[in-house]
Amino acid sequence: MKRSASAFWRGDLKTGKGQISTDSGVLDQTPYSFSTRFESVKGTNPEELIAAAHAGCFTMALAAELGKLGVTPESLHTTATVTLEKDATGFSVTESHLETHAKIPGGDSEAFRKAATAAETGCPISKLLKAKITLETKLET
Repeated sequence: MKRSASAFWRGDLKTGKGQISTDSGVLDQTPYSFSTRFESVKGTNPEELIAAAHAGCFTMALAAELGKLGVTPESLHTTATVTLEKDATGFSVTESHLETHAKIPGGDSEAFRKAATAAETGCPISKLLKAKITLETKLET
């Protein structure tokens, strides 16, 4: 399986503007720029897209891990927060923090935590990232 996305940019870094599109059409010339990346202007940015990919991938992996235990969650909700930091060599994504909340009536906390840990390490996006990955879980039974 291969998936593709494309980026188009016009201008310099600070005043230029770009668009990001995906082959699926979910993103179709979605604007991004220096200000959407560093100044919270409406639009997207690479770190937000990485966070979305990590949250989605991890949540699907968690559903799979729970399925191995014969558990079907009522709901899973994950937020990924990606940290971009500047050091002497430039900018780096240094961390992706996953915070997941699950609603599993009658769920076992220890089994849930083990499934979440397995999902965090087994998720393909986690494997892609060279950044520190942290995980916080909350189980609602």
